[in-house]
Amino acid sequence: MGSIDTPTITENGSTQLQAAAPSGGDHKPPASANGAQVEVSPEPEATKKRRSSMLPLEVGTRVMCRWRDGKYHPVKVIERRKMPYAVPYDYEYYVHYTEFNRRLDEWVKLEQLDLDSVETVVDEKVEDKVTSLKMTRHQKRKIDETHVEVGHEELDAASLREHEEFTKVKNIATIELGRYEIETWYFSPFPPEYNDSLKLYFCEFCLNFMKRKEQLQRHMRKCDLKHPPGDEIYRSGTLSMFEVDGKKNKVYGQNLCYLAKLFLDHKTLYYDVDLFLFYVLCECDDRGCHMVGYFSKEKHSEESYNLACILTLPPYQRKGYGKFLIAFSYELSKKEGKVGTPERPLSDLGLLSYRGYWTRVLLDILKKHKGNISIKELSDMTAIKAEDILTTLQSLELIQYRKGQHVICADPKVLDRHLKAAGRGGLEVDVSKLIWTPYKEQS
Repeated sequence: MGSIDTPTITENGSTQLQAAAPSGGDHKPPASANGAQVEVSPEPEATKKRRSSMLPLEVGTRVMCRWRDGKYHPVKVIERRKMPYAVPYDYEYYVHYTEFNRRLDEWVKLEQLDLDSVETVVDEKVEDKVTSLKMTRHQKRKIDETHVEVGHEELDAASLREHEEFTKVKNIATIELGRYEIETWYFSPFPPEYNDSLKLYFCEFCLNFMKRKEQLQRHMRKCDLKHPPGDEIYRSGTLSMFEVDGKKNKVYGQNLCYLAKLFLDHKTLYYDVDLFLFYVLCECDDRGCHMVGYFSKEKHSEESYNLACILTLPPYQRKGYGKFLIAFSYELSKKEGKVGTPERPLSDLGLLSYRGYWTRVLLDILKKHKGNISIKELSDMTAIKAEDILTTLQSLELIQYRKGQHVICADPKVLDRHLKAAGRGGLEVDVSKLIWTPYKEQS
């Protein structure tokens, strides 16, 4: 028989599809480290009775679960489903690892659960549910360090509860995009006909999605796109940026939002994409331009927002692309002759990422600048909104209020210390390679 595609797992949860040698069909009993066969002791009758009395586990049960690191972690049962052709208590359980971000929620089998650690299910009052949801949301933003997302801190308790209930179970487990198979993180409201699909296959160029691999293969033979359907506005080495108008390319814009929602928790899904421009970052090779990430931006923002949503896809994270996208949004603002700021409210992580960018940009200028400089001058030079400059410098304790005005205190040693703490700046935007006309000037 031929070889099969088996995934190589990477640290960010994505897998790169590659060929593997065929395996034999022999099944041997478990062996110890020295190769001897291990005899499995039969389960005592008392243990069997106790297990069956607590099964199936109720939704809300707290128990320890064996995770992919081989260790046990506390979880809460979010949902359960009976397995086909199963014995009476053979269920799968959808669990939330209470120590981790909600993106790690998953379906687990009974043997992964330590039934000796089961806690009695307590009926939670509505107030307790709301409190725990808020705690979970705070904790997940504190723990997750892989992407920027715009949060929903403005949601009232009822809306937050409704959101959590509606999106509690991931509907799509994995996607295939180009040469990567990627584990999803969150629920995304795909059309109802995709509700029974655990895996979706995306065309990496037009972002149409399908239920079966054969459909994708047929589509790829017909699809003549080799890059996002927009104008290339930046090319430097193998990196390229395309501007996609949501009005001109409505289906692409909507598909991009469906895709992004799989990796962003509190993201509003924009069905009305006409009002947005999408800036899609790609790595280019002889096969085409492959999407790395993107940010969206309103065509006209009264609040001076220069970025609405931002995402780097999991296989490309921790490579400086997120910082590149933030820097790129400000280069567009400079071309427009405007100051910019990301759409509010920002998540904790979003604020952290932007504070890092603002810190590096501002301190680089302060290090090189001789003499006094005002907040207004810094804003004009960087396109960063004055309020963002002020709060950043205040958080670094580099600004004082004297005689009715703010004074920047720029001790070189202090600046160096803060710059070191802010980390690397990521990939540089070569402004000479940016060829772009602001939207308002287009016909």
